Amino acid sequence: MKDFTINHAISVELPSLFEGRHLINGNWCKSESGDTFERRSPSHGHIVSRSSRGGEAEANAAILAARTAFDSGVWSRVSGKERSAVLLKVADLIEQNVDRIAMIETLESGKPISQSRGEIEGAADLWRYAASLARSVHGDSHNSLGAEIMGVVLKEPIGVVSIITPWNFPFWILSQKLPFALAAGCTVVVKPSEMTPSTTVMLGELLIEAGIPAGVCNIVLGFGVPVGSVMSSHAEVDMISFTGSTAVGKTISAAASDTLKKVALELGGKNPQVIFPDANLEAASDAVVFGVYFNVGQCCNSSSRIIVHEDIAEKFCDRVVALSQRVRFGDPLDETTQVGAIVTPEHNTKIDTYVKQAQSDGARIALGGERLSVNGLGDQFYQPTVITHVAPDMPIAKDEVFGPVLSVLTFKTLDEAIALTNDSSYGLSAGVWSENVHTCLEFARRAETGTVWTNTWMDGFPEVAFGGVKQSGQGREIGRYGFEEFFEVKSVVMRVGNTRTPWVSQD
Repeated sequence: MKDFTINHAISVELPSLFEGRHLINGNWCKSESGDTFERRSPSHGHIVSRSSRGGEAEANAAILAARTAFDSGVWSRVSGKERSAVLLKVADLIEQNVDRIAMIETLESGKPISQSRGEIEGAADLWRYAASLARSVHGDSHNSLGAEIMGVVLKEPIGVVSIITPWNFPFWILSQKLPFALAAGCTVVVKPSEMTPSTTVMLGELLIEAGIPAGVCNIVLGFGVPVGSVMSSHAEVDMISFTGSTAVGKTISAAASDTLKKVALELGGKNPQVIFPDANLEAASDAVVFGVYFNVGQCCNSSSRIIVHEDIAEKFCDRVVALSQRVRFGDPLDETTQVGAIVTPEHNTKIDTYVKQAQSDGARIALGGERLSVNGLGDQFYQPTVITHVAPDMPIAKDEVFGPVLSVLTFKTLDEAIALTNDSSYGLSAGVWSENVHTCLEFARRAETGTVWTNTWMDGFPEVAFGGVKQSGQGREIGRYGFEEFFEVKSVVMRVGNTRTPWVSQD
């Protein structure tokens, strides 16, 4: 263990068991069946939460509540000012409850408490930005269609939205979707991951406290089958917004196809950072280490592969390895911890399988490559891992490993770097490091990704849209483009005066 910086278990008072229930039509309720499910902390081993396990009955009831609320106009037809006021109250309440929410998120997910706290605090800004958009909705007018015609284009909320969120950023990703749907005037049904359900319930409590009308936001706890399946196929749902794996995204698209719902998907990624010889190597190496170990690499935006110019590859990798050894892995409740636990033992095994396969295929393990034990917390951790001599056709170079594992490839020319960047079924994000603005601009224009960062990594803002191309998804989240996803466009054509020429002769 001398090669790594380990934060072993500290003594912290843990909260009592969190009891989660469904929120349907403004009421907290248990499942008709009485079934529940539990979440055991991947870092601390104890049961964090016990939640009602929803089924078809709860999913159907939540959708009916959302449809009734939408059709009544209690939210969809009120002013943007009124919707904005509620969203701003939610933002204030989030900030007042950061520590309480962050503690549960850390225990359910295994991520460091400092990152959970940052996620919750940052989510409040998303709610405030969405609140500002609620008051700025507008369409178009056409006054050039002739003296007798006026055309108006209206934007109307799309209707009932199913929101299905993942376990890796349960509060943040919900806040990339929910406030924007609400700002547009939609009503929603939310299903959080069964591995991290509790912070969504906490947010539901804050929504009620903020005064959101009954039925506007409903929460159903449970598993993808049957809850997610019903939410994806139900005829009364107008749109699905899903974040998760590409495989599940395809299943949701297929389920939605029978009713031709709108589907917005934010899926996987195999995101590269490309390092040119003239880059600031100190800044680039730090960004690479951040990009691959943040949230234990369990992040769709993880920079899990780097493409380094061959002239600097050895020196750069040495720097990355040295920094990786200084990153603090271990107890998520230690304020200094930077990398926490892997979400499940099964996922830990999946990560290790990819690493061992890469080694078998001829790649070299420059650092790590094994499960990591932490005193007092067990072995649901994985060592910081750097893999060199990776060939572009290896699974470790193409597949989303979703762990603290970095693959290193090399290039000679800009064209080769761009070809390697685009040699992926994914297209979520990419980064380029160079002091030459022309290099950065050409890379940005040619990279087949939804986001390109130049001389930075994973800087995000509520104003800037996020989403992928190819098998990384469809549609956008946050920003004005993300807001527009929750609207339908209606054209209204008006004739001025009694000027229409009869089609049928009046003689």
